[in-house]
Amino acid sequence: MTGHALNPLLAGIPLLGDLPALHGRRVLVRVDFNVPLRDSADGMRTVADDFRIRAALPTIHFLLERGARVRACTHLGRPHGTPEPQWDLAPVRAALTELAPEVELMENLRFDPGEERNDVAFLHRLVEGCDAYVNDAFGVSHRAHASIVGPPTLLPSAAGYLVQREIETLGMLFGKPRRPFVAVVGGSKVADKLGVLTALAQRADALVVGGGMAFTFLAAAGHDVGGSLVDENHLDQCAALMASGVRLLLPIDTVALEPGAPFGPGCEVDAEVRVVGQEIPAGWQGLDIGPQTIAAYTREITGAGTVLWNGPMGVFEDPRFARGTAEVAAAMAICPGFTIVGGGDSANAVDELGLCDEIDFVSTGGGASLELLEHGDLPGLEALRRAPNAPGVDSPSGRTSR
Repeated sequence: MTGHALNPLLAGIPLLGDLPALHGRRVLVRVDFNVPLRDSADGMRTVADDFRIRAALPTIHFLLERGARVRACTHLGRPHGTPEPQWDLAPVRAALTELAPEVELMENLRFDPGEERNDVAFLHRLVEGCDAYVNDAFGVSHRAHASIVGPPTLLPSAAGYLVQREIETLGMLFGKPRRPFVAVVGGSKVADKLGVLTALAQRADALVVGGGMAFTFLAAAGHDVGGSLVDENHLDQCAALMASGVRLLLPIDTVALEPGAPFGPGCEVDAEVRVVGQEIPAGWQGLDIGPQTIAAYTREITGAGTVLWNGPMGVFEDPRFARGTAEVAAAMAICPGFTIVGGGDSANAVDELGLCDEIDFVSTGGGASLELLEHGDLPGLEALRRAPNAPGVDSPSGRTSR
């Protein structure tokens, strides 16, 4: 057994040590091998980055070392319920065979519409011949898909090492994180982040807001944000959060692009870019935090006992607007406190900057991380708590699992 009481989010979730004897048994492992692919010179598709495959190896090795026969399943891309050649798992299967040749990899789960519909008939086909199930795909555990929520209703189940570590680390933020606890939240869509910001406001000592979503807050505070991204439908909610008493930091200066000029990858055209204050000229688009804001935000981060970061500070794919994200990543790397990057674009940024090894924990799930922080649970975790071998669940013999 593995100490479920150490973390409130782990309560009731069966871990690998809670599985029955595995020798000779077939175990279905839901992994997240949604990896980037590239076209090779000979026209074959290959895996461009096998990080997610390697990350699943500790769980796979645990099972193999105990004599289990491992059948892995994953999605790749968004084929929407029908087979599409570009999302065939052949290149992923080839990469997995080099790392764990004993493992069988099923075809792309999303080639069948039953996966996303959580169809019972698809579920029974999926688990046919399997004796146990392991969820090691935290990044999709916020989806009520058949491969995530279905198998624990039929088989002894467990969270794999990746899922366990995500729960343990993010769950720390629900307990007693080292203070001050600073949450840095960016990205473009304020609607996607308001829920988690509201939840974090109850736990964090400071909320630091950047990215395109910051301009809705600035507009709600009465500032003229020019042609910057503003979500008119959420101005009142932003104003309410700012009035709630939470310490919320907003940009005090902005890197802005002249009206009508394009931005993004490959758009470094001859257009004027200037640093402006909280008042942005008409038509100008704020696309990154400015140098004064960078200084304020990095001071906040480097002085924190715990930092959670999710979402870029600007359009970091465009070099003209990448400095804010890069400086926040650098501050995370030197922060003496415990640092967490909440997946998604933030994880991509620290990876591109070569800073992953300097961060205490980089989550494998952007959307799943946010949903867990907002709601305190995920459909995939709820399903594991209902597994027949879950701690506290009555077994068929009438005895309570321990």
